Amino acid sequence: MTVAIAYPSYRQPKMRWLPAVPEHWNEQRAKTFFREVDERSKTGQEELLSVSHLTGVTPRSQKKVTMFKAASYVGSKLCQPGDIVINTLWAWMAALGASRHVGIVSPAYGVYRPHSADSFNPAYLDYLLRTRAYVAEYIGRSTGIQSSRLRLYPNQFLDISLIQPPRPEQDQIVAYLRAQDAHIARFIKTKRDLIKLLTEQKLRIIDHAVTRGLDASVALRPSGIEWLGEMPEHWKVQRLKNVAHVVLGKMLTTEAKGGDGDFKPYLRSTNVQWIKPDVCDVKEMWIAKAEMAQLRVRKGDLLVSEGGEVGRTCMWNDELLECYIQNSVHRVAAKPTMLPEFLFHQFFVYGKRGRFNAIVNRVSIAHLTREKLVTIPFTVPPVEEQQAICRWITDECKPLDDAIARTEEEIKLIREYRDRLIADVVTGQVDVRGWQPGPDDVVDDAALAALGDEQEDVTEEEDGDGED
Repeated sequence: MTVAIAYPSYRQPKMRWLPAVPEHWNEQRAKTFFREVDERSKTGQEELLSVSHLTGVTPRSQKKVTMFKAASYVGSKLCQPGDIVINTLWAWMAALGASRHVGIVSPAYGVYRPHSADSFNPAYLDYLLRTRAYVAEYIGRSTGIQSSRLRLYPNQFLDISLIQPPRPEQDQIVAYLRAQDAHIARFIKTKRDLIKLLTEQKLRIIDHAVTRGLDASVALRPSGIEWLGEMPEHWKVQRLKNVAHVVLGKMLTTEAKGGDGDFKPYLRSTNVQWIKPDVCDVKEMWIAKAEMAQLRVRKGDLLVSEGGEVGRTCMWNDELLECYIQNSVHRVAAKPTMLPEFLFHQFFVYGKRGRFNAIVNRVSIAHLTREKLVTIPFTVPPVEEQQAICRWITDECKPLDDAIARTEEEIKLIREYRDRLIADVVTGQVDVRGWQPGPDDVVDDAALAALGDEQEDVTEEEDGDGED
């Protein structure tokens, strides 16, 4: 854990968001240490890299990608180990980091190379540049009318002050934080394993209820679906297109286009999380008024991920928040013969049992196209029976849902602890120069992957400049 020892003396830094820093630490503008580079790939065959606010610069192969890959990556920007890579459009979300890889990134990104490889430990910068203090600086310096369209351009980044401990202290800080990250990653993995066990219990409850019903004495008949087997004889089987209206979103843009339209909040695949949507980070895109009625989400709609974890679904229950969908999300509006909640339970079972994966369109990346989605068969009990089943599922699953929610909250709290720990150490609020690793401070790069978000998807449109 943190050794709560302060440095002997401090001074006020130039950057207003930072706390007092150790007096002997250097502080200079980023342009003193880095220069912008714009080297382009001639073949497009280098390792394709993504930039995440959680994991920094990582190979795209380690991410879930929710859209088709580009036809060619010729002309993409090259980066080297030690380069700082910044997603110009999402810098205000801390989508940046120090690369540990030779690879290529979007032409819309900023790539900054150190004048001297000895000035900074890249891992120290990777921690420092994603702290809240620096994110506040990006926001303050970025250009744009609204947060969803802020851009951090090279001159703005290079004018930011970087605090620079002596290199041996940087190396010690990195060693200490990586050891703490290893402990935190193991904690998160244990909690995620618990969530998987709880989810499997919940899945068994729901699966039986939506395929067999609640009355064990009801006569059964063949459903005509191989994996489903028998079902209550009075139930029907209908394809999705017969019980719901299905709309796939469309590619949106960050810039106003000709014609009548407006900037509106939009939902991406990353907003679609099982049970309920994650709307803590909703951005805006330009939408033509003629398309708003089709793309707007309404209460009771199901939102279904088209890529990434195909079929991942949530139900929209907000009557006040105005949101629209883009082309990695299907909007499914149930017809009167199907309750949205009952349909959601079936989507949950299908997704967790891998039944969407079995039918997806695989070119280079899995995609659940609208053409495929609307042909999927669903069981359709009478509406009154659907209501009874939904009430029963709610009661039976409540203890499991509560346990899952508590566990997710514990993960959130440990992430907040990690953010504070990193900020304290990289800004010198805690002196770790005397720290020595113990027998439990084992760092495993594979285990550190748990620090990322299991549901974090990458889309071509998000990973670029959003203007394609």
